[in-house]
Amino acid sequence: MSAPTMLDDASVTSTAVNGFTLGDSDFAFLCSFVYKHCGIVLGEHKRQLVQGRLARRLRALKLSGFDAYVELLRCDPQSELGELASAISTNVTSFFREMHHYDLLIDELLPRWLEAKRNGGRLRIWSAGCSTGEEPYALAMVLAEALERSGSRVDARILATDLSPQALDVARRGEYPLDRLGGVSEARRSRWFLRGEGAYEGLARVHPRLRELVSIQPLNLLHGWPMRGPFDAIFCRNVVIYFDKPTKHKLFERYADLLDQGGYLFLGHSESMYGLSDAFDLVGRTVYRKHAA
Repeated sequence: MSAPTMLDDASVTSTAVNGFTLGDSDFAFLCSFVYKHCGIVLGEHKRQLVQGRLARRLRALKLSGFDAYVELLRCDPQSELGELASAISTNVTSFFREMHHYDLLIDELLPRWLEAKRNGGRLRIWSAGCSTGEEPYALAMVLAEALERSGSRVDARILATDLSPQALDVARRGEYPLDRLGGVSEARRSRWFLRGEGAYEGLARVHPRLRELVSIQPLNLLHGWPMRGPFDAIFCRNVVIYFDKPTKHKLFERYADLLDQGGYLFLGHSESMYGLSDAFDLVGRTVYRKHAA
C-alpha cells in the first residue's frame, strides 16, 4: 500500500520547529511509512503537528535531523514503530468513557453470557487499542462484579492490546493519579483501587483481582494476530478514526472472523461502520452485533 500524502504539486518549504526542519521528501516518506505500518493517513495539514511531536523524539534519540530519523526507520522499522505511532496519535482515554457501553454490558450482555456459560464456559473480551489501560480495567471491574453476582464458574478474561510501548508500560503498572479516576464511582474507588502512601501519595493502584482478569500485550492491528478467539465482545473505540475506508473495511472483516456468532463490536462515539461491512447489524449507539449463523 502507498499512502496518500495530500502534498501540493508545488514544493512545500518547511520551517524549523524546535530546531528541526521536516523537508518534503522526509515528510512524504513518513506519510507512506505510517500508512503502511499503522494504517494512519497523514496529510499536509498534519505536517506541523508531526514535525513538532517528532522533534521531541529526535532529541530523545540524539539525532541530528529528520533525515537521520528516516534512515533509522528504513534500517529498523519495527523497533521504532510503536514510539512513532504514539507520537503522532492522540491518546485520550478515561475510566468508563462512553458509559452507555458499560451499561449495556452490566444490564444485558454479561448476565446473558454468564448464564449461558455458567457450567464452565469461556468468556473473552478484547480491548483493542487499550492505550494506558483505563478501558480494560473498567471492563474488568464490571466483569468481576458480574461474576460475583452470578456465582458462575466461567473462565473469563480480558485481552488488552496496543501498539504504543509507552502506553502499555502505564497499563501494566496499573497506577493512576487520583484525578484520573473521575469516571469511577466512590464505591468502585474503594473496592477496586489501593491508595498510595508516602512516595506514592496521590496515586491509586488497581486491585490485584483486576490484574488477574486482564492480559496486556503489544499488538499492531494491521499485522498478524496470534490469538484465535472466539471473542464475545471487542472494544475498538476511537481507534479507526485514524484509518481510511479500505483499512477500516479490512479491520472490521477481521474482527468479524474473530467474534463468536452474535458477538458484539463497540466503536467510539465519532466512528461508524456504515457502508464498510455487511457482517454486522447496528443494535445500539456505536454498538454492532455480528450476524448469527
